[in-house]
Amino acid sequence: MNTDVKFLLVDDLPENLLSLEALLQRDELMLLKARSGDEALELLLQHDVALALIDVQMPGLNGFELAELMRGNERTRRVPIIFVTAGTHTAERRFQGYEAGAVDFIQKPIEPDILRSKAEIFAELYRQRKMISEQRDLLEAQTRALQLADKRKNEFIGVLVHELRNPLAALNGGLKLLSRKPDAGKVEQIHGLMHQQMDHIIRLVDDLLDVSRITQGKINLVKSDFDLRDAIHSALDMTKEAIEERNHALSINVPDQPCMMFADKVRLTQCVSNLVNNAAKYTPMGGQIEVALELLPRTYRISVTDNGLGLSAEAAGAIFRMFEQVEEHRNHAHGGLGIGLALVKQLMELHGGDVSVWSDGPGLGSVFTLELPIQAAIAP
Repeated sequence: MNTDVKFLLVDDLPENLLSLEALLQRDELMLLKARSGDEALELLLQHDVALALIDVQMPGLNGFELAELMRGNERTRRVPIIFVTAGTHTAERRFQGYEAGAVDFIQKPIEPDILRSKAEIFAELYRQRKMISEQRDLLEAQTRALQLADKRKNEFIGVLVHELRNPLAALNGGLKLLSRKPDAGKVEQIHGLMHQQMDHIIRLVDDLLDVSRITQGKINLVKSDFDLRDAIHSALDMTKEAIEERNHALSINVPDQPCMMFADKVRLTQCVSNLVNNAAKYTPMGGQIEVALELLPRTYRISVTDNGLGLSAEAAGAIFRMFEQVEEHRNHAHGGLGIGLALVKQLMELHGGDVSVWSDGPGLGSVFTLELPIQAAIAP
C-alpha cells in the first residue's frame, strides 16, 4: 500500500476522529490521529504531513495555539492547516485563525464532498512539492557530477599535455642532434632514444583511442579459442622490461593443465599487462610481484600481487574511474594518464567479468584480481 501522503487529524473527542477517518480513508493515504495538541506535536516530529485538520476547541492546547506552535517550527511551518469548528466565529476570530496559519475553516457538521475535495487538493499539492524536491535533488547531484567530471577532464588535459610534451621535446631534440651529423655511435644512441619516445606516444594514443571506442560502444571483441596461460605469458613478455628495469622478483603460479577460453586474447592480454605494469610502476626497486591463475568452481581468477605502495580504502574505490589517479602516487606514475585501470574494468565487463583490488593500506602492497566466468570461456 502506498502511504506516502499523510494527513494529521486532531480532535479531543474520539467519535470526531472516527468520523473524519471514515470520510477521508483511502488506500493511498495514512491518517495520523491525535487527541490533543501535545500528541499532535509528537506526531509532527516523526512524520511529514500533507495536511493538518485541527479542531479549534480543545482543552489544554487549543487549535489556534497548536497552529502558532507549528508555524514557529521550521519542520512544520509550511504544513497547510484546516480548522474544524462546531460553532460560528466572528470575523475577528476567523482573522486570528488565519493569522495562526489556517488556510481554511470547515464547519461541523461536515459536508463529506467538500472535505474530500479540499483534502484531495492538498494531497496533490504535496505530491507535486515532493516531486519537485526530488527533481531538485537530482539536478543538484547531476550538477555536482558534471562539475567533478569537468574538473577531472581539465586535470586530464593538463596531464596529457605534459605527457605528450616531454616525448615530443625529446624527439625534437633528437632531430636537431641528427641534423648536426654526429658520429655513427651517437646516431645509433639517438635513434634508440627517439624510438623509445615514439613508442611512448603511440601507447598514449592507443589508450585514448580505446577510451573513445569503449565510450561510444564501438569496440569489438575478436573472440577465439586459446589457453589463458598463453595470454598471461604474453603479458609478462610485454612487461619484462619494466620489471627488470626496477629489479623486481617475479613469480608465476599457473595450473599445469590447459585453461581454455573463448574470448578476445589480445584484450585479455592487455588487461593482464596493464595490471603487471602497474605493479612494477608502484612497487619500489627490488620489490616482489606474483602473477597467479586459479581455476575456481565458476570462474578463472587471475591475481597480480605486489608489496608496493598500497592503497587507502578511498583510493581503492576510485582508481577504476576514468582519469582517476592517486595523488600520493603521481610521482611514480611515469607517464600514466589515469585511464589504464578504467580500460581494464570496461574490457572485463565486455567479457562478462570484473576487476577488483584489495590493499591493507598505504605501504602494504596490493592485490588486483580479474574474474572471468567459466561459462563465458566455452565456445558457442
